[in-house]
Amino acid sequence: MGFWTLLEVACMPIFQVLIISVLGALMATEYWNLLPLDARKSINKVVFVVFTPALVFSNVAKTITFGDIVSWWFMVVNIGLTFLVGGILGWIVVKIFKPKPYQEGVVIATVSSGNLGNLLLILVPAICNEDGNPFGDHSVCKTTGLAYVSFSMALGNFFIWTYSYQLIRTSSIRWKELQAAEETEEASKRRNTDLDADEETHLLKREDEEQAAVVVSETSVNQAIVTPDESNMPFSHKVLEFFRQILHELLAPPTVAAIVGFFVGSITVIKNIIIGDDAPLHVIEDSITRLGNGTIPCITLILGGNLIQGLRKPTIKVPTLLGVIIAKYIVMPAIGIGIVTGADKLGLLPSNSLFHFVLMLQFTLPPAMNIGTMAQLYDVAEAECSVIFLWTYLVAALALTVWSTIFMWILS
Repeated sequence: MGFWTLLEVACMPIFQVLIISVLGALMATEYWNLLPLDARKSINKVVFVVFTPALVFSNVAKTITFGDIVSWWFMVVNIGLTFLVGGILGWIVVKIFKPKPYQEGVVIATVSSGNLGNLLLILVPAICNEDGNPFGDHSVCKTTGLAYVSFSMALGNFFIWTYSYQLIRTSSIRWKELQAAEETEEASKRRNTDLDADEETHLLKREDEEQAAVVVSETSVNQAIVTPDESNMPFSHKVLEFFRQILHELLAPPTVAAIVGFFVGSITVIKNIIIGDDAPLHVIEDSITRLGNGTIPCITLILGGNLIQGLRKPTIKVPTLLGVIIAKYIVMPAIGIGIVTGADKLGLLPSNSLFHFVLMLQFTLPPAMNIGTMAQLYDVAEAECSVIFLWTYLVAALALTVWSTIFMWILS
């Protein structure tokens, strides 16, 4: 497969995302006004609760069996390493370029969380269909590749809706606490600046200060009730609190859908009842699949709508953006080659070169689009997230082409 052919294959999914994003941006303008902020938030909640879980379940339950989970065990480790390495690189980017506090979670999440399903669903079958691909027969390559991609998508959603979800949620909480503290400080300064006020005003101020003190004390009590002092908490209680937090993250709808999908796909009796054209209850599968098909268009339209806001008020620094791109498309793929090659030499991988190729690609993908869903859900850095997405997806067209060529050259 030639470089220009590979360039075309790699560009197609990227261009699809960009074209739909442009439509979303136009729909969010004041002229069309079809996707105002409130509408985007409402659609985003539907995507989070309905569309994304349906997409995850339908892909996992169809293609994954218990035997696949056992034989492809290293993919679990590999995806975990992409999040670990990406998280460390994202943290380094944050420490070097110092973005605003509310942007830190989004920056780390975009570096660590790759688009492990949607792009691979287009890219891998397209490469398999090309003459001269190093992975053998077209039909066998495509079928096997789709199974790998479906497993990748399920695992990716699990990590995204636990690790990345926690990053965005924590960033939102810290930002809102910081805003509340700044507003309280500004209100206190305003009360102390009026030196020419008369005695009645001073009395009113004194009453306001007393009321403010009551409010602050009540807030502190409430926070103490909600968040107990960890320094005085027994170790057993800390462990229970940790597992309670993990359970809370696992109950996110997409994560629950992935777990249920694994369960259905792994148990042959249940799978034969629900999955497949000859299954008695295949109407359930068809309905869930139809719902899942709405995920990508909705996420991409919302991404475009948020992009308009980001272009009007660009608050993400250019050095931070460059740091994300360098970490994402130069450092991570190089580390990925080392990890996959090392695992192969240790005998940890099956002999299928397409499996190795998918593992390497997982280190090279642009940010997961679900990060935009999370940012919108928690109302933190939506505009910055859209700007990062715009530039990382533009660069991804060239980066995916170059690295895919390098990966196939290594594996051939």
